[in-house]
Amino acid sequence: MMQAASKRILLCDDEVHILRAAEFKFKRAGYDVTCACDGEEAWDLIQKQVPDVVVTDCQMPRLSGLSLAERIKNNPGTAHIPVIMLTGKGFELSPHDLKENYGIYMLLGKPFSPRELFQHVEAILGLGEPPPSHASNLTQVL
Repeated sequence: MMQAASKRILLCDDEVHILRAAEFKFKRAGYDVTCACDGEEAWDLIQKQVPDVVVTDCQMPRLSGLSLAERIKNNPGTAHIPVIMLTGKGFELSPHDLKENYGIYMLLGKPFSPRELFQHVEAILGLGEPPPSHASNLTQVL
């Protein structure tokens, strides 16, 4: 089992306070954290250094979280990366479409707890247990 210190997380959100709260939680646990403010910046960073997990907001300028997830899924060098989508609202797309067409591993509703996000990432990476299923107003593993 790998330790957190060897794992890279890419956080992508245009709301800086959300980025900073999550970044603080992961860095304190020893993760290598990179932050992006929109999907285009995130994609550029992924090309330079492939992360172990991507956490992205859905609605952002320049390139949406859905478009970013689609690029990740459709690129052979990145298709293996689990993507957690943060959203303040529901989707018109079905969970099946989100998983099959965009490669999204999980939806996490806003507002969310940085601790809950941390627990989900740890579970995805095989480093911990997921939080209780009632922890968030919209958490769905796809």
